[in-house]
Amino acid sequence: MEPPSRTSRTSHGCWTCRLRRKKCDEQRPVCGTCAALCITCYYGDKKPEWMDGGLRQEKMIEKVKREVKQKAPYRRVERPHLSGDKVFNTGFGERPAGAQNMMPEPTQNGTYGSRESHISLSQGTGCGHLDRSSVVGRSDSILTTFYLQSVLPFLFPFYRPSIARGGSAWSLELMIRSPVVRQATLCQGCFFFCLAQGTDSREVICDTVFSQVREAFQSLERAIQAMNGRDIIENPHGAVQIMASIVQMLHFEVAALTFENCGAHLNAALALFGQIFDRSCTVEPVGLRAQFNAFMDRLGPSSYIPPAEHIRIPSAEQDASYFSTALLLFDDIIASTTLQKRPRLYQYHHSLLESTEGREPVINLEEVIGCQNTTILQIGEIAVLDEWKKEYQNAGNLNVIELASRATRIKNALEGQIVRIEGEPTEACKISGNVLDLLAPNDGVSSSRRLVTLVWTRAALLYLLVVVSGWQPASDEVRYHVGQIIDLLANKLSPNTLIRSMVWPFCIAGCLAEPARRAELRRMVEALQPSIVFSTVRKALQVMENVWHRKEEDMYQDFYACFKAYGDMVLLV
Repeated sequence: MEPPSRTSRTSHGCWTCRLRRKKCDEQRPVCGTCAALCITCYYGDKKPEWMDGGLRQEKMIEKVKREVKQKAPYRRVERPHLSGDKVFNTGFGERPAGAQNMMPEPTQNGTYGSRESHISLSQGTGCGHLDRSSVVGRSDSILTTFYLQSVLPFLFPFYRPSIARGGSAWSLELMIRSPVVRQATLCQGCFFFCLAQGTDSREVICDTVFSQVREAFQSLERAIQAMNGRDIIENPHGAVQIMASIVQMLHFEVAALTFENCGAHLNAALALFGQIFDRSCTVEPVGLRAQFNAFMDRLGPSSYIPPAEHIRIPSAEQDASYFSTALLLFDDIIASTTLQKRPRLYQYHHSLLESTEGREPVINLEEVIGCQNTTILQIGEIAVLDEWKKEYQNAGNLNVIELASRATRIKNALEGQIVRIEGEPTEACKISGNVLDLLAPNDGVSSSRRLVTLVWTRAALLYLLVVVSGWQPASDEVRYHVGQIIDLLANKLSPNTLIRSMVWPFCIAGCLAEPARRAELRRMVEALQPSIVFSTVRKALQVMENVWHRKEEDMYQDFYACFKAYGDMVLLV
């Protein structure tokens, strides 16, 4: 926090400026001082509860200090022009309760801001005439290739679609056809390309990349605002392109930039997902599984590869929809664990993620995030149980027997998962006569999926134990699972960068870790370089450090309190 200013201060300024002891120009809804720093502007006639001159005020000072530091990169980008009550929305930002942020939060229908402009969607572009020319220059071709070869495998290390199904060609095809997808892809490629060229100066990266990130979110915002029910019905391809772009930009920003806006972007993606399936299926199918399959059929037709055109390849939008749906289901479940609420897409879990009537699940999460469906499904069930317990506790009529019964079913499923995985024989290296196997990259990622599921499953058990029994890090069962997770991550995981794909279990185990093992966890994080692309892991460590530094008598009672105490939404994906 800067030293107190000697300039005169008004007693009618925003509460942020009063907290920082800075002069406020009293503009509304965002004062000039807060606008210049890109930070939350708190104002109102009523004095906030945290302005108590004591501990809560000190915590708020620290929170504002963090926000000033976190928003430093965005201050290097041209700031929005504020005129009266209208705010030019860059697509960044989530407004906390009781505050006015520079950027409006998304509305319930999935838009990020006002609907002043209307742009119709055109088939195949996803955003009409919003962006640069469709002509792709050489520099764009280089960044596109770099994205496909290096960035996509880094952000999604377990996503290795078979070339027999088209591989990642869908991403290239959408980049060529859709300006929205291309804009979202190029800013990611540019960011990592700067790092790959040795440009690790944050100042240089800010100058060259963050304006592109802003433009990408502006394009997405305008595309979402332009949509209505008719657009989605007539052009589901464009809607899927936009959804895929939001999901990929969300994961990019979480991985390499900041968590500040993840709630806004996730809300927009989830709202768009709901609109797509509510409005795009003109024929009412039986069940959500059939509804999803019917929608996927509308995204066809599939391509056929010569000779004889007997090899069928899914369309680009079909692959994009599958990929985005898997990530959204996963993101939604992880977000629910930090919000103490049931997943918003919970109604889709049984139909899309479970094996039914001998049929494989529609969505295989292991192909995208490396962890099997069963474990992720049970994490969603624990989030539902957590919300149920809180609701009945608050009402004073919690049924402990029912709580134990529901928890036992989940625990049995998770422990059965561990027994099955640990009982599976280690696959020996096979000499295959299949050309596709010979051409597949041999980097050890595929063989890591078994370990990944083990780590996630043990973390799910820890999550369940805390939901049911409260914060008991000294219990034998908790200590056992924490130790197993740390040992797997420290001694079995290869490469160590895969920790970035297991941040949630890493944080769950770390919060409950004994003092003797905390240095080991810190070393894991410090080994991940360059630090700028491991934002998620470092944020998790900050959450863990916050828990470790609390006195025993002030210890949290659940994980919701751990994440809530940190401030903004922590999306550990």
